[in-house]
Amino acid sequence: MSVWTRDGISIDDDPARLDLDVIHGFLSNCYWSPGIPREAVARAIAHSMPFGLYDGDRQIGFARLVTDRMSFAWLADVFVLDGYRGRGLARWLVATILAHPELTTIRRWMLATRDAHGVYAAVGFTPLDGVERYMSLRRVPPWALSVPDTSATDTRPSAAPPA
Repeated sequence: MSVWTRDGISIDDDPARLDLDVIHGFLSNCYWSPGIPREAVARAIAHSMPFGLYDGDRQIGFARLVTDRMSFAWLADVFVLDGYRGRGLARWLVATILAHPELTTIRRWMLATRDAHGVYAAVGFTPLDGVERYMSLRRVPPWALSVPDTSATDTRPSAAPPA
């Protein structure tokens, strides 16, 4: 496990240190995962490479990486709590992840964002090249069917399909 420190704030890649209450509290109320169950957050973390951002012992941010640790990584669930925003902490968190010694062979890093393009551009991310080559398949988990949609691109049905 590794720890990075700056101005009394630390980044830690130890999953045992994560505060699931903080992470779930944020993710269940943000635009990309409203209403996500705690169990789904725990499962996602268990199958990812998570990073916590801390002020002393208090978790103030989070990010996780879905990766094979060799050639591909998807950066997800990046956040910094409100009282700590505007200090460059998200940029530092992402830059630290990009420089992690276990991830130096990653050739393709990807992410999706609605409103934080500046954070990611500052550490080298650019709009997707060759978008015509990429495809996606979107499935909506059962827990999300009853959550009101706030995005213009959502394709969730308004009710569960007939059995």
